[in-house]
Amino acid sequence: MPKQEKRRMNRMAMTILSGLLLAFCGLAYGPSGEALPPASVKSVAGSAKPIPVPPPPMGWSSWNSFSNTIDSNVAMQQAKALVASGMQKAGYQYVNLDEGWWLGKRDQNGNIVVDPKQWPALRPGERAGDMANIVKYIHSLGLKAGIYTDAGEAGCGYYGPDLGPPEPHTGSEGHYEQDFFQFAKWGFDYVKVDWCGGDHENLDPAVQYREIAWAIQKAEAETGHHLFFSICNWGRQSPWTWAPGIGGVSGDIWRVSGDIVAPIVANTRSGSRRASFPHVLSNFDHGIHPEAQHTGFYNDPDMMVIGMPSLSDAQNRVHMSLWAISGAPLIVGADLTKLSKATLETLTNREVLAVDQDPLGLQCVKVAEPSAGLQAWAKRLAGSGRWAVLLLNRTTTSASISVYWSELGLPPSSSATVRDLWAHKDLGPYTSSYAANVPAGDAVMVLIKGAEGKTTRFAVSSPANEMTGGAALASCEACSDGKSVTLGGNKTFTFRDITSAGSHADIQIAYINTGQTPRCAELRVNGQTATRIAFPPTGGRNSVGEITIEADLKPSGAKNSLTFSSPCNPGPTLDSISILAGSL
Repeated sequence: MPKQEKRRMNRMAMTILSGLLLAFCGLAYGPSGEALPPASVKSVAGSAKPIPVPPPPMGWSSWNSFSNTIDSNVAMQQAKALVASGMQKAGYQYVNLDEGWWLGKRDQNGNIVVDPKQWPALRPGERAGDMANIVKYIHSLGLKAGIYTDAGEAGCGYYGPDLGPPEPHTGSEGHYEQDFFQFAKWGFDYVKVDWCGGDHENLDPAVQYREIAWAIQKAEAETGHHLFFSICNWGRQSPWTWAPGIGGVSGDIWRVSGDIVAPIVANTRSGSRRASFPHVLSNFDHGIHPEAQHTGFYNDPDMMVIGMPSLSDAQNRVHMSLWAISGAPLIVGADLTKLSKATLETLTNREVLAVDQDPLGLQCVKVAEPSAGLQAWAKRLAGSGRWAVLLLNRTTTSASISVYWSELGLPPSSSATVRDLWAHKDLGPYTSSYAANVPAGDAVMVLIKGAEGKTTRFAVSSPANEMTGGAALASCEACSDGKSVTLGGNKTFTFRDITSAGSHADIQIAYINTGQTPRCAELRVNGQTATRIAFPPTGGRNSVGEITIEADLKPSGAKNSLTFSSPCNPGPTLDSISILAGSL
């Protein structure tokens, strides 16, 4: 059979298989139908405890500054700089090896062959060409190690016209289980899976990344080592609608746009890649999909370009503010050995980092734009009445920008405290609103804390609700009104007559997940396209957990329907939903 036709048949088979397997819980069965080992073996060091739900990852990646010239010396220098600079103490932990760590050689059994000169032995007794060497070094510094591959047969180093001619077989297609087992066996903690080969071959990203997720889970089960999953298909086919929880693990991220550092402005061989501030703003805009993001699962607007040539200190600070308020992964792409004092202060501002790492895991929404380019962005934080607000001036002249308490769900005429997160300064109490004069192209970032407004709860037992596909109410001692409903298979549950003051609502879902891994569900608001939601483990049957999501509703008292279903079997058990104050 010709190679192209074989690929087409394989893709068709995977598409059919993916549909069939939706009857099971995400990754309960592998791509060939075999039952995977119990989920508890995914736990770290053989523990039966669930893997903690992670905040957005923080660390460094080689691509922006070193392109495909990464080697052991570069990795060690950057790892040491991450520690010596104080970034590790601030929370940065990953050292990620991107494209170029491997140039496509495989042995007769299909195993990856690593260049021993590029990755030599680092200690007595080690073997040159073993990637476990660099992993052990990174781990010895108290850091975590990341690795890279492509979903297709070849990676970006092969298809990118400015990158030179490495070996063609630099992707993992056809070797998913083999490669991800090897990554876990080497000890890597993070894997980024690019899409250059997949795009060139016209593959379906939702199908391919699900197959990759199966391979990752199988590797974790066999090795006991967890791999954080980074999907990098640049927003093709709207990954925010299918990526959350696709890995069946306790966290993953998905790219929502192209690279900030575009290949057309990159001289990758000389290492003089330059960042563009307009691209920073564009990637931020493309990255806003708040309905998909919640604790453990994050939109990724690309690695940061803070500290790279062409950005000013002010632009670096705005960049950091944008990524933090959107709850994005904080992966630094600059050469860590060349960061200025001002850049390090920007990257390690603990108050700003706390906004990014907030345990609710939500993304910001634009609450006001009274005139073009003068914007107020807000992100709900954990705790009562706490909001991070970014006043962003995208114009060419200085201007005053305001945020009103009514836009945050705080009582309109109440008093709230305001703190400048960059100046580390309490600005005092304000009533009804806060305004700041923001220079052209700059931003002001504040923390606002006031009295929480009214929350409206809707229980599963309401007679207005609807159940189909065999869904039924059951007794639940720990639930808010003593009743619950479990999703899975054909079971659906619809909350009806849900009302909201505004068109954008923060919805708190109370649920139970007695498993060791997240259980998935899909939410359709007023019959629209479904959004995938991941429900992390909560513990025993009497342990009710909560996640907060964001959704667009009909405002001003109009009635809404929220329909939950689950391709998992079993799916999560629902207790209630609550519309939080601050529906915008």
